[in-house]
Amino acid sequence: MSSDGTAAEPAVITKISPRSFADTVARLTDLISERGMRQFAVIDQRAEAQTAGLDLRDTVLVLFGSPAAGTPVMAAAPLAALDLPLKVLIWADDGQVKVSYTAPGQIGARYQLSPELTARLAGIGPLTDALVAH
Repeated sequence: MSSDGTAAEPAVITKISPRSFADTVARLTDLISERGMRQFAVIDQRAEAQTAGLDLRDTVLVLFGSPAAGTPVMAAAPLAALDLPLKVLIWADDGQVKVSYTAPGQIGARYQLSPELTARLAGIGPLTDALVAH
Protein backbone atom coordinates (compact mmCIF):
# COMPACT_ATOMS: atom_id res chain seq x y z
CA MET A 1 0.00 0.00 0.00
CA SER A 2 1.12 3.54 -0.62
CA SER A 3 1.17 6.15 2.11
CA ASP A 4 -2.30 7.39 1.14
CA GLY A 5 -3.81 3.93 1.67
CA THR A 6 -4.32 3.08 -2.01
CA ALA A 7 -2.85 -0.01 -3.59
CA ALA A 8 0.58 0.71 -5.03
CA GLU A 9 1.09 0.15 -8.74
CA PRO A 10 3.06 -3.03 -9.40
CA ALA A 11 6.55 -2.61 -10.82
CA VAL A 12 5.73 -4.94 -13.71
CA ILE A 13 2.29 -5.36 -15.21
CA THR A 14 1.44 -8.72 -16.79
CA LYS A 15 -1.64 -9.46 -18.89
CA ILE A 16 -2.79 -12.73 -20.45
CA SER A 17 -3.21 -12.86 -24.22
CA PRO A 18 -6.07 -14.90 -25.69
CA ARG A 19 -3.99 -15.46 -28.84
CA SER A 20 -1.20 -17.81 -29.76
CA PHE A 21 2.35 -16.67 -29.14
CA ALA A 22 3.04 -15.85 -32.80
CA ASP A 23 -0.31 -14.09 -33.22
CA THR A 24 0.32 -11.99 -30.11
CA VAL A 25 3.71 -10.83 -31.41
CA ALA A 26 2.23 -10.07 -34.86
CA ARG A 27 -0.72 -8.19 -33.36
CA LEU A 28 1.56 -6.06 -31.19
CA THR A 29 3.71 -5.03 -34.12
CA ASP A 30 0.53 -4.22 -36.11
CA LEU A 31 -0.89 -2.13 -33.26
CA ILE A 32 2.36 -0.20 -32.90
CA SER A 33 2.27 0.65 -36.60
CA GLU A 34 -1.46 1.47 -36.60
CA ARG A 35 -0.98 3.89 -33.71
CA GLY A 36 1.80 5.76 -35.46
CA MET A 37 4.55 4.65 -33.12
CA ARG A 38 7.98 3.51 -34.14
CA GLN A 39 9.08 -0.08 -33.71
CA PHE A 40 12.79 -0.07 -32.92
CA ALA A 41 13.46 -3.80 -32.50
CA VAL A 42 11.91 -7.22 -32.11
CA ILE A 43 14.29 -9.52 -30.27
CA ASP A 44 13.53 -13.22 -30.40
CA GLN A 45 15.31 -14.26 -27.23
CA ARG A 46 14.50 -17.94 -27.72
CA ALA A 47 16.14 -17.93 -31.14
CA GLU A 48 19.19 -16.19 -29.68
CA ALA A 49 19.40 -18.80 -26.91
CA GLN A 50 19.21 -21.58 -29.49
CA THR A 51 22.18 -20.11 -31.39
CA ALA A 52 24.15 -20.62 -28.17
CA GLY A 53 22.94 -24.23 -27.92
CA LEU A 54 20.47 -23.41 -25.13
CA ASP A 55 16.70 -23.70 -24.87
CA LEU A 56 14.33 -21.01 -23.65
CA ARG A 57 10.56 -20.76 -23.65
CA ASP A 58 9.08 -18.60 -26.40
CA THR A 59 10.26 -15.12 -25.42
CA VAL A 60 10.18 -12.00 -27.58
CA LEU A 61 11.04 -8.45 -26.49
CA VAL A 62 9.55 -5.63 -28.57
CA LEU A 63 11.08 -2.14 -28.27
CA PHE A 64 8.95 0.71 -29.50
CA GLY A 65 7.88 4.24 -28.81
CA SER A 66 7.27 7.71 -30.05
CA PRO A 67 10.25 10.04 -30.30
CA ALA A 68 7.80 12.95 -29.82
CA ALA A 69 6.69 11.47 -26.49
CA GLY A 70 9.98 10.02 -25.24
CA THR A 71 12.42 12.78 -26.15
CA PRO A 72 11.09 15.29 -23.56
CA VAL A 73 11.33 12.54 -20.92
CA MET A 74 14.98 11.85 -21.78
CA ALA A 75 15.76 15.58 -22.03
CA ALA A 76 14.47 16.08 -18.48
CA ALA A 77 15.99 12.88 -17.09
CA PRO A 78 18.85 11.56 -19.26
CA LEU A 79 19.04 8.24 -17.37
CA ALA A 80 15.45 7.51 -18.43
CA ALA A 81 17.05 6.39 -21.68
CA LEU A 82 17.90 3.18 -19.79
CA ASP A 83 14.16 2.36 -19.87
CA LEU A 84 13.29 3.98 -23.19
CA PRO A 85 12.20 3.09 -25.74
CA LEU A 86 9.36 1.28 -24.07
CA LYS A 87 9.50 -2.51 -24.01
CA VAL A 88 6.87 -5.24 -24.04
CA LEU A 89 7.89 -8.79 -23.25
CA ILE A 90 5.75 -11.53 -24.78
CA TRP A 91 6.46 -14.90 -23.21
CA ALA A 92 5.04 -18.39 -22.93
CA ASP A 93 4.27 -19.63 -19.43
CA ASP A 94 2.57 -22.99 -18.74
CA GLY A 95 0.35 -22.90 -21.81
CA GLN A 96 -0.46 -19.19 -21.52
CA VAL A 97 0.90 -16.30 -23.51
CA LYS A 98 1.78 -13.42 -21.22
CA VAL A 99 2.43 -9.78 -22.02
CA SER A 100 4.57 -7.89 -19.49
CA TYR A 101 5.96 -4.38 -19.22
CA THR A 102 7.36 -1.99 -16.65
CA ALA A 103 4.59 0.17 -15.19
CA PRO A 104 4.88 3.80 -16.35
CA GLY A 105 4.52 4.98 -12.75
CA GLN A 106 7.58 2.94 -11.84
CA ILE A 107 9.61 4.56 -14.60
CA GLY A 108 8.37 7.98 -13.49
CA ALA A 109 9.30 7.29 -9.87
CA ARG A 110 12.69 5.82 -10.81
CA TYR A 111 13.69 9.01 -12.63
CA GLN A 112 11.66 11.48 -10.55
CA LEU A 113 9.60 12.52 -13.56
CA SER A 114 6.81 15.03 -13.25
CA PRO A 115 3.26 13.68 -13.63
CA GLU A 116 3.14 15.32 -17.08
CA LEU A 117 6.27 13.51 -18.25
CA THR A 118 5.15 10.21 -16.73
CA ALA A 119 1.86 10.57 -18.59
CA ARG A 120 3.83 10.53 -21.87
CA LEU A 121 4.63 6.86 -21.13
CA ALA A 122 1.09 5.84 -20.18
CA GLY A 123 0.05 4.83 -23.70
CA ILE A 124 1.57 1.40 -23.10
CA GLY A 125 -1.46 0.51 -20.95
CA PRO A 126 -4.14 1.04 -23.61
CA LEU A 127 -1.85 -0.48 -26.24
CA THR A 128 -1.47 -3.72 -24.28
CA ASP A 129 -5.18 -3.67 -23.37
CA ALA A 130 -5.94 -3.66 -27.11
CA LEU A 131 -3.35 -6.38 -27.62
CA VAL A 132 -5.01 -8.78 -25.17
CA ALA A 133 -8.63 -7.88 -26.00
CA HIS A 134 -10.73 -10.71 -27.43
